[in-house]
Amino acid sequence: MLNLDRLRTLRAIATYGSVSAAADVLHVTPSAVSQQIRTLERETGHQMVTRNGRGVELTSAALLLANRAERILGLADAAEAELQARNDMAVGQLALGAFPTAARGIVPSALRLLADRAPQLNVHIREMDFASPLTHVQRGDLDIGIVQDWDHVPIPWTETVRRQLLMTDYARVALPSHHRLAHRDVLRISELVDEPWISRVHRSTCHEWLLHTMREQGAEPHIVHSVTEYPTQLALVSAGVGLAMVPTLGLGHLPSGVRAVPVEPRMTRHIYAIWHPGGAKRPSVRVTVGALVDAARGLEVVDVVSPGPAVAVDLRRSD
Repeated sequence: MLNLDRLRTLRAIATYGSVSAAADVLHVTPSAVSQQIRTLERETGHQMVTRNGRGVELTSAALLLANRAERILGLADAAEAELQARNDMAVGQLALGAFPTAARGIVPSALRLLADRAPQLNVHIREMDFASPLTHVQRGDLDIGIVQDWDHVPIPWTETVRRQLLMTDYARVALPSHHRLAHRDVLRISELVDEPWISRVHRSTCHEWLLHTMREQGAEPHIVHSVTEYPTQLALVSAGVGLAMVPTLGLGHLPSGVRAVPVEPRMTRHIYAIWHPGGAKRPSVRVTVGALVDAARGLEVVDVVSPGPAVAVDLRRSD
């Protein structure tokens, strides 16, 4: 009899193209993936993979089985959802993927809520880049994803996912508190074209927005540092080496000597929880989405102005 876990392993290799990539998706080691495939070969009497340089290729028998696995696993997931719905209990495993600022800013509060609301539910968190949760939910590798939909880079929504707005977030300009513009309540991009910038890495959303916005002003941004993590960007701002464009959810508690000021035109993103349409039947999906909504609704990020008093920035759900 075919084992569902081994079918999932085979499907992951077929989908992601390598043993290491499949291991990442399945949250196991590459050696565990290889062991599952060897066991599957013994059970079926067919070779599943062949070596191709440093990687592997699926055999024709493996490709046939991987195609059938999509339907088999889909039926198994549907049956699990129906059984959960009968009991109306959130139990078992749930995979949740989120981009970094949401994983840090929303998810921990949601997990605290779930500990009370669904103590038998085991949620596994995966921090991912911005686009990955949508792809992984569509493929069935995640039960729930948290994604961001920027005004200038909107998500092409399709019927392959359902969504719930969690919050609306706005970017701010982080600048040293001794900067000539730090006292202002709002800044216009036209006032910042000659400033040195600490940007996120090339092709990230904030990097592309900075390029697009500055070019609308007839200028190229003067990027002096490229940094992935927002806390590192803010540390460099505190050192006085440049300005940074940071979503409010990414600000956290600002380091001493940094002020975050709203900017016009506004850079806006909407943050959504997403899930596969079939997941709506599962109490585990419903209770987790509810916890994410409540966590985002109660969220406040503090904009620490140094020197001076702290000012609370309300990020409550906007819909």
